[in-house]
Amino acid sequence: MGMDDLELDEKYMKMALEEAGRGAQIGEVPVGAVLIKGDRVLGKEHNRCIKDNDPTAHAELLVLRKAGEVLGNYRLNDTVMYVTIEPCPMCISAMIHARVSRLVFGTLEPKFGAIESRFKLLEENGFNHPLKVTRGVLENECMEVLKSFFKKRRVEKESGEVGAVGVKGKGVESFHHSTTRTKTS
Repeated sequence: MGMDDLELDEKYMKMALEEAGRGAQIGEVPVGAVLIKGDRVLGKEHNRCIKDNDPTAHAELLVLRKAGEVLGNYRLNDTVMYVTIEPCPMCISAMIHARVSRLVFGTLEPKFGAIESRFKLLEENGFNHPLKVTRGVLENECMEVLKSFFKKRRVEKESGEVGAVGVKGKGVESFHHSTTRTKTS
């Protein structure tokens, strides 16, 4: 990966981090995703599971849906997904079905990460579509967003304060996602 590639990866990961921050502001687990084709942003989103009352409203799936609408096709060939945390099995499966070409993620997700942490779905070589993976782009920044969110959540829980979602006791207790094959500094 050349310097230009790393600079581009960091540019789009910063966009994903901005989305993660938007999610945190409304009490969602702070995961952000951006999908690009060439230099065109097809969609950017944050988790909305709580807001939408939808367990599938992960940032990655929301971005895939937006991109499908933009392109008028569910096949998203030659696209790159940027996500702040290692995707879960559901999101990885959707990326494979959509034919996303490359995934770039920031930090690992030890509970549900489907690439490296918990599951190793892409090592099976049983899929009909290859997904190239790069891990560790802005890793510290991505990890810090999650750590500070859950630290704040624990303090609110211990003090009995109403959580960011506005319903005491309805908070998310763990985060979703992490990933990858190629580690960058």
